[in-house]
Amino acid sequence: MRDVPGEGTIEVRRSARRRRTVSAFREQGRLVIAIPGNFTRGQEDEWVDRMIERVKRSEARRQLSSTDLMERAERLAGEYLPEGVRPSSVRWVTNQTTRWGSCTPLNGSIRISHRLQNMPSWVLDYVLVHELAHLVEVGHNEAFWEIVNRYPRTERARGFLEGVSFFDGSGADVD
Repeated sequence: MRDVPGEGTIEVRRSARRRRTVSAFREQGRLVIAIPGNFTRGQEDEWVDRMIERVKRSEARRQLSSTDLMERAERLAGEYLPEGVRPSSVRWVTNQTTRWGSCTPLNGSIRISHRLQNMPSWVLDYVLVHELAHLVEVGHNEAFWEIVNRYPRTERARGFLEGVSFFDGSGADVD
């Protein structure tokens, strides 16, 4: 296991049966790179770097841009928030490991953890609605939850995120 800045935990798996091919996949919140067992340390380092870049490019093609995320948040704000309440910015961030999202009501900015990028869209929408609700109610009071609970999949998404947090051990807060 290696910790790579900006990438998180990388696990290199050597296999005596693997002869020439190298593959990479996500498993339990980390990137796993499978290499032949006879690779030298230099070959391993070269292939780890190469596969990290390959996975990043592949995931970037599949993920929403920050522009797409902002458009999605504006659509949800129009549907679930009072008239005229809109975020000033919504963007992906990679430095949130114990939160799914955060909001600064003072300037209307919302940050969403990159860990949500590969989750179901209805889970992302819940987190966006949750953070958008903070533009109206700063705390987690009854009025806040009235706004959040307008989103029909709130309980399902909260359960999903609690399961993910338990499974990956991140302790990410659903509230």
